Amino acid sequence: MKNRMAFYKEKFMEYSIRKMTVSEYPMLNDFLYEAIFIPDGIEPPPRNIITSPELQIYVDRFGELKDDFALVAEVEKKVVGAVWVRIMNDYGHIDDKTPSLAISLYKEYRGQGIGTDMMKEMLSLLKAHGYKRVSLSVQKTNYAVEMYRKIGFDIVRGNEEEWIMLWQEGKH
Repeated sequence: MKNRMAFYKEKFMEYSIRKMTVSEYPMLNDFLYEAIFIPDGIEPPPRNIITSPELQIYVDRFGELKDDFALVAEVEKKVVGAVWVRIMNDYGHIDDKTPSLAISLYKEYRGQGIGTDMMKEMLSLLKAHGYKRVSLSVQKTNYAVEMYRKIGFDIVRGNEEEWIMLWQEGKH
C-alpha cells in the first residue's frame, strides 16, 4: 500500500496504510476503546467497558473468521489507527452477508484525512474479496457521520442516539 502525506502540527507527516498482522490483533482492544465516541464535556467511560459482551463481539478471537479483515495506519513505524470488519450481530448488523465496520484513530491523528484513507482502503479490500456492502453504527452527534457520507455511506435506520449506515458497491 502506498505512502501518503498529511499536514500535522504545522508540518507534513508521512503515513502508510497496510494489513494488520496477526501479532497486532491484540491492539484492537485499544482501538476499540478509542472508537467509543465521547461527546465534549462527557467523562470517558472506564477502560474496562470494552470487556462487556456487546463490545467484545468486535474483537474476540479476531482473525478466526473468514470475514475478519483489518488494516492499520502507521506513522514513523507506530500504529496510530485501525479499521476492521467482521460479520457479527452488533449494533450495525444488516444481515449475515454484510460485514460491520469499526474504525479508530488516536485523537492526535484525527482530522488529517487518515481515517478517510483507511476507510477507502478497506472498501477496496472488501470489494476485492467479493463483498458488495458494509455497515456501521455511529452516534448521531459524532462528527465522523459526515466523513461516512462523503465516502458513500447512507443512513438506513436509526434510534434516538445512533444511525445505522450502509455502503453499497455501485451506488455511489
